[in-house]
Amino acid sequence: MHDERRRIEERVARVHDQRIKPAIYAATTPLTVEAWHTPGEPVSFSDAAAATYEPFAMDTPWGPPWGTTWFRMRGEVPADWAGRRVETVIDLGFVGDWPGNQAEALVHLPDGTPLKAVNPQNQYVPVACPAAGGETVAYLVEAASNPDILANDFAAPTPLGDVLTAGDKPLYTFRRADLAILDENVWHLSLDIEVLRELMLELGEHDPRRHEIAHALDTSLDALDLDDIPGTAAAAREVLAPVLAKPAHASAHTLSAVGHAHIDSAWLWPIRETKRKTSRTFSNVTALADEYEEFVFACSQAQQYEWVRDHYPKVWERIKKAVTDGSWAPVGGMWVEADGNLPGGEALARQLIHGKRFFMDHFGIETKGVWLPDSFGYTAAYPQLAKLAGNDWFLTQKISWNQTNKFPHHTFWWEGIDGTRIFTHFPPVDTYNVEFSGKEMAHAVRNYQDKGRGTTSLAPFGHGDGGGGPTREMLERARRLADLEGSAKVRVEHPDAFFAAAREEYPDAPVWAGELYLELHRATYTTQARTKQGNRRSEHRLREAELWATTAALHVPGHTYPYERLDRLWKTVLLHQFHDILPGSSIAWVHREAEAEYARVAKELEELTGESLAALAAAGTPAPAVLNTSPYDRTEVVRAPDGTLAQVTVPANGSAPLTPQTPAHPVTTTARTLDNGLVRVELADDGTLASVRDLRAGREVLAGQGNLLRLHSDLPNYWDAWDIDKHYQNRFTDLLDPSSLTVVEEDPLRGALRVERTFGRGSRITQTVTLRAGSPRIDFETEIDWHEAEKILKAGFPVDVRAPHSSAEIQFGHVQRPTHTNTSWESARFEVSGHRWVHIAEPGYGVAVINDSTYGHDVSRTVREDGGTTTTVRLSLVRAPRVPDPEADQGHHRLTYALLPGATIEDAVAEGYALNLPLRVAETVGVPAPVVSVTGEGVTVEAVKLADDTSGDVVVRLYESRGGRATGTLRTGFPLAGAELTDLLERPLGPVARDGDTVGVTLRPFEVQTLRLSVREA
Repeated sequence: MHDERRRIEERVARVHDQRIKPAIYAATTPLTVEAWHTPGEPVSFSDAAAATYEPFAMDTPWGPPWGTTWFRMRGEVPADWAGRRVETVIDLGFVGDWPGNQAEALVHLPDGTPLKAVNPQNQYVPVACPAAGGETVAYLVEAASNPDILANDFAAPTPLGDVLTAGDKPLYTFRRADLAILDENVWHLSLDIEVLRELMLELGEHDPRRHEIAHALDTSLDALDLDDIPGTAAAAREVLAPVLAKPAHASAHTLSAVGHAHIDSAWLWPIRETKRKTSRTFSNVTALADEYEEFVFACSQAQQYEWVRDHYPKVWERIKKAVTDGSWAPVGGMWVEADGNLPGGEALARQLIHGKRFFMDHFGIETKGVWLPDSFGYTAAYPQLAKLAGNDWFLTQKISWNQTNKFPHHTFWWEGIDGTRIFTHFPPVDTYNVEFSGKEMAHAVRNYQDKGRGTTSLAPFGHGDGGGGPTREMLERARRLADLEGSAKVRVEHPDAFFAAAREEYPDAPVWAGELYLELHRATYTTQARTKQGNRRSEHRLREAELWATTAALHVPGHTYPYERLDRLWKTVLLHQFHDILPGSSIAWVHREAEAEYARVAKELEELTGESLAALAAAGTPAPAVLNTSPYDRTEVVRAPDGTLAQVTVPANGSAPLTPQTPAHPVTTTARTLDNGLVRVELADDGTLASVRDLRAGREVLAGQGNLLRLHSDLPNYWDAWDIDKHYQNRFTDLLDPSSLTVVEEDPLRGALRVERTFGRGSRITQTVTLRAGSPRIDFETEIDWHEAEKILKAGFPVDVRAPHSSAEIQFGHVQRPTHTNTSWESARFEVSGHRWVHIAEPGYGVAVINDSTYGHDVSRTVREDGGTTTTVRLSLVRAPRVPDPEADQGHHRLTYALLPGATIEDAVAEGYALNLPLRVAETVGVPAPVVSVTGEGVTVEAVKLADDTSGDVVVRLYESRGGRATGTLRTGFPLAGAELTDLLERPLGPVARDGDTVGVTLRPFEVQTLRLSVREA
């Protein structure tokens, strides 16, 4: 037989695309359309319904960037359409086919009931099936003219990312608003052909099934009269029925499919637009569930549910019904799909707490898995926190984006820093926007790493990023692919069912220990520094507000703990930890609003803390005291109310009178040196550190220029805000020409030298190098006026230690990373993240670099000519990407980082807290005992608060911070009636040993424990 594959394949493509698809709608009649262009921000339905509308013609431009236009549409179904399936078809002037980043609309009935959304891949609204003829159709359509930020594939900066700079030129041309007959035979024929054609093209050239499908398609088109496609579509389908009915191979891989609509809570659109996106997508999903009984939709992010509940109550009621019916599956159990690296430990716990509690409170459902398909890497703290929140599984697919190494598993046990393991799956289809194309189906099978042991994988289907969700075409494809020879099988089911079956099938899956590092998007540790700083400051201010509110509630009769205000503020911070806000990868509008929100949060938290301290002061005779919110005792220099400096010692989580102490060694300051008897710092004429001498150890700390500021060229290959590619290292300028170097403070308790530099495009950096009495910590208080483009600024410390690895703080512990590059896995970690500190050491001596707002850093190791080893730690301070925000990071930055010579891990932990939680001088009554105090090396208190159930119980979260076993005690500053160990949601796990007001504490390495302490009534 002759090989006619090319002829057949080309014939099928042309006939399908040019003849069959255009015939899906058999007849059309236009609707009458009127428009009202909303001035400014979106308005309510009632406001829109009362507006004055003007006639609107097709092919008319509409929609300035970020605008809203309401369209009133009216029509009548022709009488001769009786018995047919009638729909409304709306084309707003869509560009491309991605639903999430362009015009989209929500269609309402005249009474305000949302019906369904329209977007490029989902342009219909059901009218009647079957129609009676003569039905009146009336809609109010809210259309958003969101700009296509992705136009030109991120090739150049755009002003469209902020309503303040986007202009007012209309973006779209309205093309269509019609009533139409959906010819179901033609529509199903189109789907039959698509599924078979795509399967055929993925099969091997010598596979008999490929040839069988080809000839069936050829014969089917012979049965189709191109002049009467509606009349012959059924006959053409009959030809294809036998090849569609052949069952899959017994050993065929199974895709466990679940509907999904990844909706970025902000990204290429602001938060206000995400609120509307949720209503559109969720309206579509609930409508689809009415049509397909097998449909299951998985939806995460409690924040988005809350938006719908508050702004779209009718959609909310449909969601609740869908959950009850089983077609809607709340998943994820987090407030938002947060960044996987940058949120602090307590914040990550609160993400899980608030997310799970929302689903339990509103649906009576406890979610069982963490659903994070799109975050940019995942901390090794996740397994423990996920399990402590009652989760059994973890899902992502983002690691498939690795630039260098292919991850070796798709189904595995993930082991965290404390040894906790959680069953984890990466969908081998490598997307969370599955459409059931032949290419996707084949890729999932070929790519699956666990063949021979596992036989199933997950496939989240639906349009995502900007929402859209599953379509009826996807579900029709899934039906055809349920059991089809040559293809993987598709089974639509709840993710919990998939994970239960996968775990039962593969209980001894391999183990991956440590972080899930994404070998891409490494610049998200640094981009939009003010957003990151706002997050860090907010996390620590929340800790402070909770501690002193708890102290006041326990010590001041009648003082009310601010449950609702703290809950609201936490949720604001958690929202902004979303994986395109905190990482810095959103448009300008998003980050402008984020900075404003952080300022508002800071103001309100300062008020809350002030109210608590005022309550304490009012309870007795006020007197100046120093408050320490950190979990470690501290001896530090503070500024007294009269402006003088004083050295004081303050207990952990407590306060002490402002009683000045005499330092053992005062600080000596000269034009180039600082010396406090512990360390001696010498600045070179170029403003770098020429020497840091650890006087206690009798050794030089540095092996080169310390605090070397290096300006690198920084143009990644594609994702500007997201990526820093390795070639950035090859071109740089060292900032070695200071404009001034002066002494700014000469006090026995504190000395400071200031270095000012100008560089580049008019940028300026001012650094104050400070040394205090009694502390070896050298602070670099840094102000930057930044005007660079496509650059990154790093601060480097070459240290004379031979460190085999670096240790970087993460949530509730730290991770160790090799300083060598023996394999491609280590080489790919040329930029990594850490929280408050990075530590390097050789046996007997270590050094820490501490910061108050940065996350990105690199650590490298070289051998000098003298045979010694230099280990260099470099902090990434600020970047200047131009896409998607052309003004990212421009302007003023203020941050502090520090060098801590002779540091152990314990020192790094303590000083990391100290730098981020400055001592506070306040008027308080006496010195109330700390709410809790602990003993035992490594026992670290992370949070002190009142229980969420408003019972008045005290909740303390603590962890082991060194990486070793810890035993100790926790003593309360209040009469203790009882104590129990709980999970993160404060549900009991069991009693703990208690002796009066003291509780025994035993922790394994990096273990997190939550203690619930009940107060004994006086």
